[in-house]
Amino acid sequence: MKKLWMFSALVLVLFLTACGSSSETSGEGEDGEWQPDKNIEIVAPAGAGGGWDTTARSVGKVLEEENITEQNVGVVNKEGGGGSVGWSYVDSTNNPHNIFVSSPPLIFVPLNGQSNLSHEDFTPLANMIADYAAFAVAEDAKWENLNELFEDMKEDPSSVTVVGTSAPGSMDHMQFVAIAKEAGVDIQKIKYVSAQDGGGMTQILNGSADVYSTGMAETVEQVRAGKVRVLGITAEERVDGEVIGEFPTAKEQGIDATFVNWRGFFGPGDMTEGQVAYYEEKLKEVSDSEAFAEVRDNYGWDESYMDSEEYSEFLDQQREELGSLMEELGLNQ
Repeated sequence: MKKLWMFSALVLVLFLTACGSSSETSGEGEDGEWQPDKNIEIVAPAGAGGGWDTTARSVGKVLEEENITEQNVGVVNKEGGGGSVGWSYVDSTNNPHNIFVSSPPLIFVPLNGQSNLSHEDFTPLANMIADYAAFAVAEDAKWENLNELFEDMKEDPSSVTVVGTSAPGSMDHMQFVAIAKEAGVDIQKIKYVSAQDGGGMTQILNGSADVYSTGMAETVEQVRAGKVRVLGITAEERVDGEVIGEFPTAKEQGIDATFVNWRGFFGPGDMTEGQVAYYEEKLKEVSDSEAFAEVRDNYGWDESYMDSEEYSEFLDQQREELGSLMEELGLNQ
């Protein structure tokens, strides 16, 4: 009887082990190649309309409409915690059919202690685009360029209120800090306020804040309407496109600094080589397609494809560089 019980227990353990690994290897052939056997779900770890959502939906649309994948591709929004709610969802489901889009907050948020998950807990699949920050002021503001703004801030950093939609120590805050530091501003005294309800532009227009740190695309409508002007962007050189092509860079104003809002895709932490190879191939096809080139042009994004290995090395470098900047601000936990 005891032997029978031990045999049954062994069978149960082997069964559960097989079940536990089935989600990881499902669809993988003997040669190590993997194909999804169900719909692909792209998680945008924020609400509709932002950069993560736009990137996720644009890539999903190209994957389907250009027949790059045979599976349907859906996008779900998991907002909250600066992205950590969406990251936790992918981590907990541990399903190779679920991937997510992210950007520098995946570095910032864990460094400032707001999440226990970081890029090291996931599998980098591919980076897709490079976006850039824009620093906007009301049309009647006294500053005509970044140098005029930073001269005032060097005298009294707290006299200028900078607003963004990210939390302190995350995207909109840190992209401004990176440029201001190079310009000689005491970054520890910068007055940054967070408008996470999306009211950053409103605060510029009603005069309750002075400078809006945001993405280029978020400024175009109000620039076109003549209500705000962009003092500078964080790209290496001017970006092609209607309206955004007129935005001067910080570098051309003598401030030798850039900030790249990279944006790419990640999967669960224990993906197989076959699963990684599948997504690398498909996302490269998206990046190389004319359809996605039109998307990039529409939003002022630069092409910036990196495969899994290159992306992983880049992220480690980002963590070191951005971590040093946050440590200087006393924000690195």
